[in-house]
Amino acid sequence: MELTGSIKGISSDYLTKKFQISLEINEEKRLVEGYGALKDVNLLDISIKKHRKRRSLNANAYFHVLVSKLADCLGISKVRCKNMMVGRYGQPFILDNGAEAVIKTNIPASHMLENETVHCMPCGSKTEDGKEYVYYKVFRGSSTYDTKEMSILVDGVVSECQEQGIETLPPAELEKMLKMWKVSGGGRE
Repeated sequence: MELTGSIKGISSDYLTKKFQISLEINEEKRLVEGYGALKDVNLLDISIKKHRKRRSLNANAYFHVLVSKLADCLGISKVRCKNMMVGRYGQPFILDNGAEAVIKTNIPASHMLENETVHCMPCGSKTEDGKEYVYYKVFRGSSTYDTKEMSILVDGVVSECQEQGIETLPPAELEKMLKMWKVSGGGRE
């Protein structure tokens, strides 16, 4: 159950010495519906973080339209094109220790760039024991982007499309779409 709200207080139970936190929740109906299913569960995963606006579905749809046109123009698959664009203009996957995620595998770039589930770009290679290994930087999927991150991604793809002579939205319409992202907050893929 994902909710938005704010912290209203924190206290400590005198007998158990455990802390309790009070939250004010915005989505009353979702909380009430989810509470029944979770109230008797002994252990929950809890995550509280600063709210960030998500990019709009219009931005995501426009991104995919541009990727499709660019892929057709370049004569490559849409999956490869999306991975290339996310690798150039997207956001890296950050590990809990703050480092950017990198994987090492013997899968060649020609295969990895056709992967629809993990967005990776080659960032190096090394021969070990006679075998060639490729290092890939891992990127987050666009469904996790906030409005600023999605704006960077779309702006980069627009630029690449324009270099290929692909028609894109006029600057005024693109600016209007960007303003809508900031106001509406959007949703997920």
